Amino acid sequence: MDVLQWLKESYDSALSKGDERVESWLLMESPGPVLTLVALYLAMVYLGPRAMAPYQPVSLKFALVGYNLGLVCLSAYMFYEFLVTSVQSGYSLRCQPVDYSHEPLAKRMAKVCWWYFFSKIIEFLDTAFFILRKKNDQVTFLHVYHHSTMPINWWLGVKFVAGGQAWFLATLNSFVHIVMYSYYGLSALGPHMKKYLWWKRYLTILQLSQFFAVIVHTGYNMTIDCAFPNGFNIAVFLYAISLVFLFSNFFKNAYTKSKVD
Repeated sequence: MDVLQWLKESYDSALSKGDERVESWLLMESPGPVLTLVALYLAMVYLGPRAMAPYQPVSLKFALVGYNLGLVCLSAYMFYEFLVTSVQSGYSLRCQPVDYSHEPLAKRMAKVCWWYFFSKIIEFLDTAFFILRKKNDQVTFLHVYHHSTMPINWWLGVKFVAGGQAWFLATLNSFVHIVMYSYYGLSALGPHMKKYLWWKRYLTILQLSQFFAVIVHTGYNMTIDCAFPNGFNIAVFLYAISLVFLFSNFFKNAYTKSKVD
């Protein structure tokens, strides 16, 4: 068996283990479309500032207000769906396997997991708006790393584990995004809102807190016998650690260092 044949058989075998309920959903049949979108996103990150160099920043006040309000509403919807569905399904914080059945609550959980994945595609616009406004200092490694990896992470999540343990981090993150996009929406209204936005540092603390919670939740699940794929637990655990490191560095540079200087 040559290498190409082995890779093809391994790829086909992996896809065959996917959740048949989501196979026909948008972007879920194969990883090709989402990988293409991520590649286009990275191309935008690289080429966008160069393309904008000869031009003045684009004023996007009304677009930004509408965009952020839309993401507040979408995040609120997802938070509600994750919370209500998990409670009605009797989800456990200690160990929650994936329910692959066609029962209404199981399919409802899979559906909101897909919306959570798709929201990460929508959030590519965060970066596009920074580039159009020539706020290139906002397009940091942390920003690009987080925005380019989350769609891939959650494509895998929806494809193979739409629900189960994954509900915890998605629920937390949806709540954090309600707060975060509310902040961004208020900020987009103009400089006169700055006096009301003194709580930015607490938003970063909230973001860090969710990652610590995910580390504890996933770390505990890795130590017990639970019918949830441990490979996903390990991936989430390591990913959350990487975000703690990057967000901690951001917090230090944005708040602590400025006070010392």
